[in-house]
Amino acid sequence: MSALQGLRGLVVVDEAQRQPKLFPVLRVLADRAGAPATFLILGSASPELGRQSSESLAGRIEIIEMQGFSLVELPVETKDLLWQRGGFPRSYLAASDEDSLAWRKNFIRTFLERDLAALGFGMPPAVMGRFWSMLAHYHGQIWNGAEIAASLGIAPNTARSYLDALEQTFLVRRLLPWHANLGKRLVKAPKLYFRDSGLLHALLGVRSPTELLVHPKMGASWEGFALESVLHALEPDEAYFYAVHSGSELDLLMLKGGRRIGVEFKRADAPTLTRSMNVALSDLSLDELWVVYPGTRSYELGEKVQVRSLESCLVSK
Repeated sequence: MSALQGLRGLVVVDEAQRQPKLFPVLRVLADRAGAPATFLILGSASPELGRQSSESLAGRIEIIEMQGFSLVELPVETKDLLWQRGGFPRSYLAASDEDSLAWRKNFIRTFLERDLAALGFGMPPAVMGRFWSMLAHYHGQIWNGAEIAASLGIAPNTARSYLDALEQTFLVRRLLPWHANLGKRLVKAPKLYFRDSGLLHALLGVRSPTELLVHPKMGASWEGFALESVLHALEPDEAYFYAVHSGSELDLLMLKGGRRIGVEFKRADAPTLTRSMNVALSDLSLDELWVVYPGTRSYELGEKVQVRSLESCLVSK
């Protein structure tokens, strides 16, 4: 209180989760008449940080989620480089692919050995490292905790807690399934995506653009990269995927401004209309269905169905 109460204007507090007793002080300072100071609180994702913020600063705080570089703020021609290296600035801006990969490997090691414990997650680094590496091979797939737990020799609840840790630190996205009474057996488990494609490639052992283009997970990697780009640019009110056990599915369902927009990600030169797309249009009452591909042309594929370049989706509001 003695250090902060005399400050005016914008006050930046970095690594705030290291001082949890700071939050009750900020509550008092935020309630002062005339608001002489505004506090910008920076910190890594942390259960303790989130708990203190919600308990002590409820109604006084706006939470803004930051991420690395995205296609919205980079030249279009850098798309493939961003996909390969990911959005962490030091990885993306590295002088060579070797330097970029070395940075990402060091990040992973530091995160496992130091950051997880500092953030309040008491997990053995070696086991967590194996879990993280295994999870890379499930990128873009339905979560199967029992299968992963059996492979690692841990309990399913433990595997779920490991996944929670990676999600809370914004390294993994758990995309929830759409639920509705459609008279069909819907898939109810979430899909998993690495939020940074560069970290995914480091865990998969991909060292260069050439290796990426021939890797078995190349299509799933591009799907996750495109999905993160679209979600970051459009900021939908809600986002889901849709799948039924009979085989029909939709990669992304966005609810935005009262509209339902479906998105299919296809790494193909000339995507075609499929039965699964027609089923999704009917089942979900979509206003639009985008088929996003890595090309540059955009064109109609059918009623309410458009093939769109990834770049064109990033400017659709």
